[in-house]
Amino acid sequence: MTLQRASDLQTDTPRLQTNSSTGMATLVALAMGFVMATLDVTVVNVAAADLQNKLDITLASLTWVVDGYILSFASLLLAGGSLANRYGAKTVYMGGLTLFVLASLLCALAPSGAILVTGRLLQGVGAAFFMPSSLSLLAYAYPDEKKRAKMFGIWSAIVSVASGLGPFIGGVLVETCGWRSIFFINLPIGILGLFMTHRVVPQTPRAAVELHTARHAWGMIALAGLCYALIEGPSHGWTSPSIIGAVCLAAAAAILFLHRERRAAAPIIPVRLRRDSRFAAANAVGFLINFGLFGGTFMLSLFLQKAREASPFAAGVQLLPMMLVFVAGNLLFARLTPRLGARLPMLASLAVAGIGSLLLVAISPATPYWLLALVLAAVNLAVGVAVPAMTAAVMQASGLSDANMAGAILNANRQMGALFGVAVMGVVLHESADWYRGASLAFLITGFAYMTAGGLVWRLIRTS
Repeated sequence: MTLQRASDLQTDTPRLQTNSSTGMATLVALAMGFVMATLDVTVVNVAAADLQNKLDITLASLTWVVDGYILSFASLLLAGGSLANRYGAKTVYMGGLTLFVLASLLCALAPSGAILVTGRLLQGVGAAFFMPSSLSLLAYAYPDEKKRAKMFGIWSAIVSVASGLGPFIGGVLVETCGWRSIFFINLPIGILGLFMTHRVVPQTPRAAVELHTARHAWGMIALAGLCYALIEGPSHGWTSPSIIGAVCLAAAAAILFLHRERRAAAPIIPVRLRRDSRFAAANAVGFLINFGLFGGTFMLSLFLQKAREASPFAAGVQLLPMMLVFVAGNLLFARLTPRLGARLPMLASLAVAGIGSLLLVAISPATPYWLLALVLAAVNLAVGVAVPAMTAAVMQASGLSDANMAGAILNANRQMGALFGVAVMGVVLHESADWYRGASLAFLITGFAYMTAGGLVWRLIRTS
């Protein structure tokens, strides 16, 4: 698919070419936002017990401290993509990053659970603005497709380091400085990211488009309702009136959103993207990868503590080698893509991830830790290759002119995949007779998700 020229959009900022040193600085600047957002997902889980004790909040409030961020983040991603189109990705990226830093300060100073939940919701709003913009800014910084794919691999490796080290960093911070430190750490990272972005990241073209507030509102309600149901379903019960009501509201809002989109002269989701099977397939792959990855990690962390009787710290240490291999996978993709493109590494890695997960269906009390760790390290290494390959495929299919919205759609799909994965694994573990049967079924579902993603790549993503 040929990339559309940026000059097709109205812009008052010329397209900048990026040299090697400036390009690497751009890569680091744009990765910082993702690093903060990733750390805040993992370190808050580690700090949950200390946070509950120090603020004296209920379990329900604690749930919203953890999941409120996800709710506002997922429901505002499409709006973040549209704002980037209208006002420029750099402007929206810096605005979102500023809001995220200020919200982190509010969280760090929160005197009560209610203020902390408010800060977490605002963090989600900031992340929804800067995450789609960061992908389009990275795409503009590297106009050559092979170079861009390589940079996506390195960028993913930086983010993966934060994800893999998140539980360990959170544990050290909470143990030495208390729960407030997990939010204070965002301040120097965010300020440095803002400074570097201002200095080295070029502005992207701005399109003279309407914001379509009403349609965005329906889309936000649909995503928020679905997120609420997935977050609260396990605790309230899937047949409770509040969950059924949230699902019905989400369905009604989604129908209204789609109806207005089809009739609109200028839809939020560009018609070209809706009709592109490669774009749709790559987004479905992103959903399935996050479904398997986040659902599997959620299950495994509980399994190690409940079935293998590991302490929280020991479980974190046991998970560390399985998580850090993502970095190796990201860097491996960066080396492979100049020669092989994105499709072949994505196809092979998803096959390895699927087969590895299915091998663990036979897990039993006799399965040694080293074997479990070895197989899951291979699975996560493969996923580490697949993630930047999938991201590169999405951004290549979208073209530069639709990069903002493509980034928003991709992040929304991946976030929903993570929510679905955790929700499904929660149901599986709750309904299983024992932890080993639950883990076996969870690995079966995870393997099926990865194999299905590989099938989509085989059938629908024909070019690299």
